[in-house]
Amino acid sequence: MHELSLMAALRDQALAEARRHGAEQITAIRLRIGSLAGVEPDALQLAYAVVMEGSIAAGAELVIELVPARCWCRPCEACFVADQGVCECPRCGTLSRELRQGRELQLVSLEIS
Repeated sequence: MHELSLMAALRDQALAEARRHGAEQITAIRLRIGSLAGVEPDALQLAYAVVMEGSIAAGAELVIELVPARCWCRPCEACFVADQGVCECPRCGTLSRELRQGRELQLVSLEIS
């Protein structure tokens, strides 16, 4: 389960940022996860509780924003949602080679005290 190692890296990043701001506690962590990032949000949630235990982020709320995959169609000059990773323009049928979003795995924000 690579979500455990991803969450450990996220913990390290969050704790370093919290220390930089002199925080005593992290109360919430917000993530943005793309639908094509190869991350299972449910598995990440399970790993979260294990990895954060014993840190200043233990018990913090984990907020996950799911980001749909979006591709760019050159002929139509428009973005479209790539449902289930299918990058075929629903308007003209052209296969897109330009993924505009959907691979994100970002720490968006921390709430600290």
